Parts: sequence; structure tokens; C-alpha cells
Amino acid sequence: MTKKFTRASLLAIALASAAGAASAQGDFSANVAATNDYVWRGVSQSDNNFAVQGGLDYTNGGFYVGTWASNVDFGSDADIEVDLYGGFRGALTESLSFDVGVIGYIYPGEDDLDFLEVKAGLGYTVDALSAGVTAYYDPDNENTYVEGTGTYAFTEKFKGLASVGSYSFDAGGDYTNWSLGATYSFDLFDLTGKYTDTDIDGATDIADENFVIMVSKVF
Repeated sequence: MTKKFTRASLLAIALASAAGAASAQGDFSANVAATNDYVWRGVSQSDNNFAVQGGLDYTNGGFYVGTWASNVDFGSDADIEVDLYGGFRGALTESLSFDVGVIGYIYPGEDDLDFLEVKAGLGYTVDALSAGVTAYYDPDNENTYVEGTGTYAFTEKFKGLASVGSYSFDAGGDYTNWSLGATYSFDLFDLTGKYTDTDIDGATDIADENFVIMVSKVF
């Protein structure tokens, strides 16, 4: 019996969670985005090409569940990524928050790429500054990713963004990635620009320095 989860089992878990939460009133939201490059953890998932993305979320108190999708290009049969996730978030103190959950990454047409992560994170907010650290663990492949993020609200509409992450693989090939950017909220959409890079030795274009521009909207 394989350890690797299947799309069907993950969908069943997500739908069961959503059905349980829907028994009480909650809130739905949707998001759409277009970007010149889908960069994830410092590495382009779209071969340095344009990507269209979107998702749907349901929240009820601290509970949340959702799905998100983007086109990808790995030079294989997979041309789309679908994420399913759920979890619970809340406040520990007036400034300190937590977030625990699970994320499934699904690649229709290339089942061998599918994987699952559990996550746990803490966030801290004081005045205009927000910072957080989140750890992700892939139990099937025994890979770990730890990321620190920070935002600073210069104005109500303009925020600075920064992140640094460390990816550790059971099979080797560990690397660090980082980003620096800003986002501005217009009346109709948000505009985000970020510089990203990694320390991967001999990095190809997909893992070398990139500048990402994204237009997004939450409904």
C-alpha cells in the first residue's frame, strides 16, 4: 500500500471539512491574479512565463478551507496546479496569532508530483509592522520548509514586503530563498512587485534572480 496520498482522498477530506463547517454560517471569498511569473519558494513554476491564478475560500470563526489553482510549466504532462487546504487560526494575545493546517498540492496529468504538507505558524503585529514564521513539513518525502515574512504599512494602501525561507530536502539539495517588494492597493485591484532570488549553486533561470509583477483582486 503506497504512502502517497491520492487526489480522491484529499478531495474527500476537504469536502467533508467544508460540509461540516457549512452547518454554521460562515463567509466565502474569491481571489484572482495575473502575474508575469509564478515563483514559489524562489523557483519559477511557470518556466519564467505568464500565469493566471485564482481561488475560493470559506471561513467560519477560526476554521478555514479553500482551493487555489495556477497554470504551471515543468516540461511534463502537468500544466496546472490545484491546491486544497484547511486549518485553524486564532489569536493567542492581542499581538500574537497562530495558524495550523494542511495543504495538498495536486498536478493533474502528473500524479507523481502530488504531495502533502502540514504547517504551523506564528504571527506578531505591532502598529504598522507584521512579522511571522511558518514551518511546513512533507511527511511522505520528509522535506521541511521554514519561512519568515514581514510587512510594513507605510500608508493604508502601500506596504513593504520581505521574506526569507530555507528548504531542506531528505534527498539533499537544500537551499535558501528570499524576496523583497511592495504592494499598493488601488480601488479596483492590488499591484505587487517583488524581487526574488535563491542561493542554488549554478541556478538556472527558473531559480535565479527574478522580478515578479502581479495584479490581483479579492472579492
